[in-house]
Amino acid sequence: QVQLVESGGGLVQAGGSLRLSCAASGSIFSINAMGWYRQAPGKQRELVAAITDGGRTNYADSVKGRFTISRDNAKNTVYLQMNGLKPEDTAVYYCNADIGESWAWGVQRRGYWGQGTQVTVSS
Repeated sequence: QVQLVESGGGLVQAGGSLRLSCAASGSIFSINAMGWYRQAPGKQRELVAAITDGGRTNYADSVKGRFTISRDNAKNTVYLQMNGLKPEDTAVYYCNADIGESWAWGVQRRGYWGQGTQVTVSS
């Protein structure tokens, strides 16, 4: 069974940095797009950044110039480097990946979510 495991969240002061990691494991045939979403209390989950298997990236306007998404295809891992953190970046951050999972009968492609990691930025 495919799993996404996130790490790297925590508490940081405004202006600080954090690096999130998300590793996919299991019977993986292929990984297409990967991304990071976040959900603050009382708000809807929103896309923060995404990266295709070819390396094309997309960012929310609120994080452009501060956050960088990258991936290591050999390790099935996606990263989110967050610099210049602001209190409004406080949220639970979720990893998402479009994965083709290998089964005895073939490959099934669907989206997977990580369990979430808390990022708290103090002012």
